[in-house]
Amino acid sequence: MFKKLIAVAFGAIFGVSLAVSLSANAADNPFIKSGNAKLDEGDRRGAIADYDKAIELGPDYAEAYFLRGVAKSKLDDHEGAIADFDKAIELKLDYAEAYYMRGRAKFMLDDGTIADFDEAIEFFGPDDAEAYTDRGGAKFELDNYEGAIADFDRAIELKSDYVEAYTDRGAAKYMLDDYHGAIADYDRAIELKPDDAEVYFMRGIAKGDLGDHEGAEADIKRAAAYSLAVSPGANAADNPFIKSGKVKSELGDLRGAIADYSRAIELNPNDAEAYYYRGTAKGGLGAREGAIADFDRAIKLKPDFVNAYYNRGLAKHKLRDYEGAIADYDQAIELDPGYAAAYNNRGNAKSALGDHDGAIVDCDRAIALKPELANAYYNRGVAKSGLGDHFGAIADYGRTIELDPENAGAYFSRGNAKGELDDYYGAIADYSRAIEINPEDAEAYYNRGRAKSELGDHDGAEMDFKRAIELDPALKSL
Repeated sequence: MFKKLIAVAFGAIFGVSLAVSLSANAADNPFIKSGNAKLDEGDRRGAIADYDKAIELGPDYAEAYFLRGVAKSKLDDHEGAIADFDKAIELKLDYAEAYYMRGRAKFMLDDGTIADFDEAIEFFGPDDAEAYTDRGGAKFELDNYEGAIADFDRAIELKSDYVEAYTDRGAAKYMLDDYHGAIADYDRAIELKPDDAEVYFMRGIAKGDLGDHEGAEADIKRAAAYSLAVSPGANAADNPFIKSGKVKSELGDLRGAIADYSRAIELNPNDAEAYYYRGTAKGGLGAREGAIADFDRAIKLKPDFVNAYYNRGLAKHKLRDYEGAIADYDQAIELDPGYAAAYNNRGNAKSALGDHDGAIVDCDRAIALKPELANAYYNRGVAKSGLGDHFGAIADYGRTIELDPENAGAYFSRGNAKGELDDYYGAIADYSRAIEINPEDAEAYYNRGRAKSELGDHDGAEMDFKRAIELDPALKSL
């Protein structure tokens, strides 16, 4: 169940060596120094600008290309990064770090090759433990766990106190269901580095899979304690309970996620993101009031928390508090004017209040920001239907279907619009498609029955009405 979680944790550890490469390769060039400082501060674009200047002054300076490639990688411009690493290698054929980083960038583009890591080992030398660990990490990301373990074995053989190699080997063993072997490696890593929160967390996951829930709980609590000790303001980026909760949410275990987020809050009651994530999980279970309470707390702790306003708006929307929802969408848009989903849902809330013109304006804006947002066309179609513009509505529902062919609601609503235009055959075709996608849609059966009745197919209509009432007895009163 938790393999995805271990893989995510492994990725965080695998990235550690990159920062070491950067600090180890600092040069005397003032633009390089300035770029490195900006990169350390997280100003990647500023760093790239400085590396550009360094390259202007010294077009043959391999390290400038290398460092610019690192900065581009951190901005997810992997193609640009590869181009820079290519140039660095062209200028310096034995540039092991550049081979390594080019390999990493290729992985991000799904170019599954370890050739660059092989080159790095050749240039680093056969006795370089870190080079084997890096290649093992590459194999891990390719799901070649046996090969990864072989490289980690070699790294440990060369450097018996290599914490990262034990940790990474433990992760690979875990992925092969060797939980005992994984725990043994985590034990050794903790022995060498007793305050490593990530390793306690991973060991806790392995213990949990062996049924040692008490041991698992103790390790995860220890991981959280170390995270907070290192950074008292620790939040979702490093709180193990939040990491665990997010993965449980992705796996559909929302109650388990809520329990983890609650533990995170116990450890740090001022963590806005812990409340936010717990609120989203509660919303997923339909506990709207509880979700709103958590979003309230998140916003109080972090007043510019855009997604907390947006998700609180969604919860209020579900409770039919349309005015309250609009107020939250307003705030989200004020904080992030490019938030297409917020415009879209504000438009939907306006339609619910009868402000169809305002809804269309919002949906237009959402579409301008994100032309492939299918639901924005749907909501605009609803607003146009509300204004009696059934032809315009049909066009928008059609666009929704182009973007989302399995959208049963779009077929149903287009069927309604066609019915308003007395196109009963077209309406029946759309209701039939809606039913095909969602066989439990009582209203689709009912409206198809009405369309059949208009065409004189009373037997067919009766069958549809009967099925609709079976699915929703309340329709009997219509």
